[in-house]
This record gives sequence, structure tokens and C-alpha cells, in this order.
Amino acid sequence: MKNIMKRKFWIGTVVVLIAGTFLYGCEDFLNQPPQGSLDANTLANASGVEATLIAAYRALDNPNGFSLQAGAASNWAFSSITTDDAYKGTEATDDAVGTQMEQYNWSTGGADGRFNDTWRKQFEGVNRANSAIQLLDQVLNNQPGEISDADANSIRGEALFLRAHYHFDLWQKFENIPYYTEEDDSFVKTNEGVDVVGNLVSDLEQAISLLPDSPRNGEAGRATSWSAKAYLGTVYTWNGDYAAARTVLEDVVNNGPFALEENYHHVWTGFSDLYNGPETILAYQASSNDGEPNGNNANFGERLNFPHSGSPFGCCGFHQGSQNLVNFFKVDGSGLPLAMAGGADGLTVFDATRAWNAQDEEFDGTQNTVPVDPRIDWTVGRDGVPYKDWGPHEEGWIRQPSFGGPYSPKKNVHEQASDAQSNVGWVNTQLNSVKIHILRYADVMLQLAEAYVETGSPELARPIVNEIRMRAGVAAQGPGSDRSTIAVPLDDPSITWANYQVGMYPAGSFSDVNYARAAVRAERRLELGMEGTRLFDLQRWGILEPTLNNYISVEQNRREYLTASAQVTERYYRFPIPSVQIELSQQDGASTLIQNPGW
Repeated sequence: MKNIMKRKFWIGTVVVLIAGTFLYGCEDFLNQPPQGSLDANTLANASGVEATLIAAYRALDNPNGFSLQAGAASNWAFSSITTDDAYKGTEATDDAVGTQMEQYNWSTGGADGRFNDTWRKQFEGVNRANSAIQLLDQVLNNQPGEISDADANSIRGEALFLRAHYHFDLWQKFENIPYYTEEDDSFVKTNEGVDVVGNLVSDLEQAISLLPDSPRNGEAGRATSWSAKAYLGTVYTWNGDYAAARTVLEDVVNNGPFALEENYHHVWTGFSDLYNGPETILAYQASSNDGEPNGNNANFGERLNFPHSGSPFGCCGFHQGSQNLVNFFKVDGSGLPLAMAGGADGLTVFDATRAWNAQDEEFDGTQNTVPVDPRIDWTVGRDGVPYKDWGPHEEGWIRQPSFGGPYSPKKNVHEQASDAQSNVGWVNTQLNSVKIHILRYADVMLQLAEAYVETGSPELARPIVNEIRMRAGVAAQGPGSDRSTIAVPLDDPSITWANYQVGMYPAGSFSDVNYARAAVRAERRLELGMEGTRLFDLQRWGILEPTLNNYISVEQNRREYLTASAQVTERYYRFPIPSVQIELSQQDGASTLIQNPGW
């Protein structure tokens, strides 16, 4: 993108200048005070290059000018409420577009606008990454010695990593997209015949070769060669190239610096001493009380996803766990997922019409004899169950139970004792510095397990799944009277609201490849529930239609508004290209962006 400082960035009709008002919004190396506008000459130095790179990181979550739903780093509005994991929540009249998304009415004007917002937001991230590379090259050419070779390599590698991330997110959503590099001098590019995966692999391989093995300057949150390797393995997994994924992810798991957190609760937490733990590969470094007057550097894309009035948070009741998801946490007498009972048939083992999903009424803390995986109460808030250290979840915390169900989101919520809550901003009680994970180690481990299954070594997947399950069994939600009792052992006598059990898959149980495949997929849902991966998983597994149509056939009897849901067909394997982008892409009277099949 040559001469970007003098031209408009027409992707999504957003005007982006390098000299724009970038908010330096993240903890560690990203925790800087807001900066004012600067001209290009002022930025043409080492400090300016670093500032431009920080702006590229800042776009990981909701930068200014985008809707809360479309800008969220977690993709909850695109890959969670559009699946069996979650409802839009809140009430019928609040965010009708979210309801359209949930009902698979994706060709409506409102949904089209939401797709346009995420298109614009992610391409702004691409633009910022490319701008950092351009400015770096300008400084290296005009001011030799201003930036050391080591720093220059890392800056370029970080920008390439971020560029790959933003394109990958767009590829997951739309599949057929243009790919932009710092060399592009036209912002009207076709999405036909683009080798997106090849470009992603090239960018990430370059990033791996340039980046150090540990964060530059010891500043947590920066991309490293290992985070780029993990991301490369993820690209291979999503592309179905399991042999390549296996090679890369084995290296990451066997030789990399990542590890599972000791306690599942430590993954999503507001306690600063647990920030950027060993499980973090890529996360938006949310920051509160850092001088930004409106709290916009906090978990802005997640701020709607808290219990509503009547709760300590006051707003807003979005992203509520589905009955289907809650039922999925039930286990059998051996502590294995109840959904695995009765054998495995590959595609429909988790058919929503089966026995594991029989309960229609609220599953609350009074039903404490039913064995469940402890991750249920780290994922959703249930009545009568402690909500971290905020006291028991109550019916009055739900905005409209008849619409959005009785369960609240929980992972993104800070602990009362953590001091992570913002002191400023609209409804500051729903703003915090809980890191928003985009890629974490448990996800990568399960990708490797999946690669083992799909490359003919299913038994190698079993110890990986068991390791994750073992971590899940370390601690459960406790009474939360203070920090020390938020998480307690599963058999702690203080637990009166649940019967927590986690079993291990026995030796030889993965010899049936269909069973092994189903077990890995079940573990992904249990481990990553409501983290914004579900739709993309169902799409790449090729089981979107049976899973979601079976889900709707049952769930419409629980949530009446889902009776208006469209039948999920092949076209839902990708989102429609936003209509305004197709219009903006015209050259000589013809659009260079082509709509996805079926839309």
C-alpha cells in the first residue's frame, strides 16, 4: 500500500491515515497514554514506527468507529450466537440484527451491515499492519541506523503476523477475499482466484524467520516465532492439511514455550499476576484505568456480555449460553461426556435430538446430584451457583429469561477482588482488563489431537485430550468468599450446588477413529465453549447443516423466536460478501468483488 499516508483507504469506506488518532490501549508494551494526531514526517523515526505497530495490535479488538458486536476480538457475534453454543440473549427488541444472525437470516439489510462492519474492521487491521511495514522501510532507507537490525526484523515479523491474523479471520468468515500487502497501490482488488492460504503461509513463514523466540524487549503480548508457528499450524488445520498441521504443531507442543494453565479459571481472569500466563499465544491485551477517559482500551468488544440489572454489573445480558450447551456438560458415571454414550457415528454423534439434550427446563444449582464437567460453571452463570466471587447467580440477573434463557456468560467477567474493573466509561462495571484470548494453547493442543486422528494415529490424540481433561479436574467453582475460595478442589465440602466429575479416556478407546474424532470434537466444545470458535469448527468439519438444523429442531421449542430460523444449507459455510463492498469495488462499471455462492 504505497503512499498510504497520502491516500484514503477505501476498504469499507474507512479513511485511515498513519497519522490518525491511535489509542495505545493494551497492557505491558501496549499500555501507553492516548496520543494526538501527528504528520507523516513526525512519524518517520523509530518511535513513529513503534507507534504505528502498536496501532496494528490495537485493532485486535474494537477500535473506534465499529459496532461492539462486529469489533469484538472473540467473534462472539459471528461464531457463537450463530451456533448451538449461545443465544443472542438480552431481549427481543434489543439488537434485532443479532437475532437475524442467530436465525440464519443473513441476507437481510441489518445482517449485511454487520458483515460490512467486520469486513471494514479486519481490513483496517490489515492496513495498519501494512502501514507499519511501509513506515519501517521508509525509516530504514532514509535514516540508516535509526532502528537496529534486530528490532527491524522483529517489527516486520510482528506486522506480518498481524497481517496474517486479520486476513485469516476474514478468510474464516468469507473465504473468498482479496489479500493486501504493503506493495499494493490499489485498493480495488478481486477476490476471485486468490490463493489466500498460500499468502497466509508465506506471511507466517516470513514472520517465523524474522521473529525472536521470546517477546521483544521482554514485553508480553508481542508476537514471537513460536506464536507465529502456532498460528501457521492453525492455518493448516483450518485448511484441512492435517499432515502439515501435525508437523508444525508437534514442534510447538514438544519444543515451544507454551503450557496449560495450572487451573482452568486462570485462563480468563482479571488478576494481574495471572496475565499472559503460559497458555496465552495471542490475546487482546485489554487495559483498564490507564488514562483513557472512556475506558475504551478495556474489553470493549465484550462489554455487552455481562449479567443485566439486578446483578453487580447492571448491563447488558447479551451472549447467553444455550440450553444445548449447558446440557452438553453433563457426564456419565465415569465422568466422560454423556454425549459420547451410545457409540460414535462420526457426523451426528452430537445430534441435538439425542438423550444427552433431553432436559428442557433450567438446570440450576438445586439439581446437584447430576454429574457435570466442572467447566460448566466457568463457562456460564447458573442460578444458585457462585458467580466467581460475586455471590450466587440469581434469576433477577437475567434481562428476559423467556427470551434469552436463564444462563449468563462468565468467562469474560472479572473477579470482584481483582481490581480489574474500570473506574470510567459508560456502565464502567462491565469494563475490565480481562485478556480476550484469540488463540490459546489448549486450542492448539486439540488441533494437534485432531491432526493425529485425521492422519491415521488416533491413539496419539488420547493423551492430549486426557491432559486437557486432567487440567479441567484440578479445580471447580468454589464459594468465592475471597480469592482463595474462587477455585477449590472438585470434592471440596463447600460445594453444594453441583456434582463435578471428570473422567479419563481409557487406553485403547481411541482405536475406533470415529469415536476418537467425536471425542476430540466434544473436548473442543467443552474447553472452548462460548469463545467464538464453534461456527468455524462446524464449517471446517463439514457438519454445519446436520448440527445446526438438528439444534434448531429442538431449540425452537425452548426459545420461541427460533421458529423463524432459516434452514441451514450449503451456502452457510461462508458469510455473504457485504453488498457495499461489492459496490465500492467497481472498475469500469464492473465489480471486482464477486458475491459468495448462494448469496
